[in-house]
Amino acid sequence: MTLTSGQKMSEPVPGKVPRHVAIIMDGNGRWAAKRHLPRAAGHRQGVEAVRVIVRAAGDLGIEYLTLYGFSSENWKRPVEEVNDLMGLLRLFIRRDLAELHQNGVHVRVIGDRDHLDVDIVAMIDEAEVLTAQNDRLKLQIAFNYGGQNEIASAVRRVAREVKAGTLEPSAITPDTIAGFLDTAGIPDPDLIIRTSGEKRLSNFMIWQGAYSELVFSDALWPDFTPERLREAVEEYQRRSRRFGGLDASGQSGKA
Repeated sequence: MTLTSGQKMSEPVPGKVPRHVAIIMDGNGRWAAKRHLPRAAGHRQGVEAVRVIVRAAGDLGIEYLTLYGFSSENWKRPVEEVNDLMGLLRLFIRRDLAELHQNGVHVRVIGDRDHLDVDIVAMIDEAEVLTAQNDRLKLQIAFNYGGQNEIASAVRRVAREVKAGTLEPSAITPDTIAGFLDTAGIPDPDLIIRTSGEKRLSNFMIWQGAYSELVFSDALWPDFTPERLREAVEEYQRRSRRFGGLDASGQSGKA
């Protein structure tokens, strides 16, 4: 679905909109299986859903959107499926980069790039440089990403600083660790959505999601619409976020 510049898909939601929404896009394979189609067809339809939701997020007033596209564990899938997913990333960047740039979207890819093909890394670099000054929506695509690997990498970088004498162990704080994560400079997600009915984080933003509100949708990712995104935002608005303190009524809680 392609929208012309300025055409809105969703109106802003009244009230406080989550600044950062992260989505675990799950269910492409099941969507295809229900239709007796190959899994690749589900992934292709999933990319179409990405295009629609990116535009809807900007229209709703969300500042940051992070999409879990390919986990570091997904390499265990059949080679044909992995190759298809890599091809879809190439297609997404080639086909949609100009429109994303025109619509003020800043593209950033987080995750380990060491095992990605050289041409994909070059395309990612190009997308990030081209859109670096855009500020309507900050889009992070988590690709070859895993939360535990991200934390381990950050700890290794902190250890190197300590070994070099540029960081005292006593000075290490949660903010120190956060500054070495892939998401450094990006606010933690206020809301994490997972589609397909599964109720787990699956190694996604496990540091950053410490106090995120969680919403689980039964919709398979290709069926996740702007209306469902809006419903998730409205559910978020009904929550009381206390961060370990008290809410307005003086009620305490760990959440």
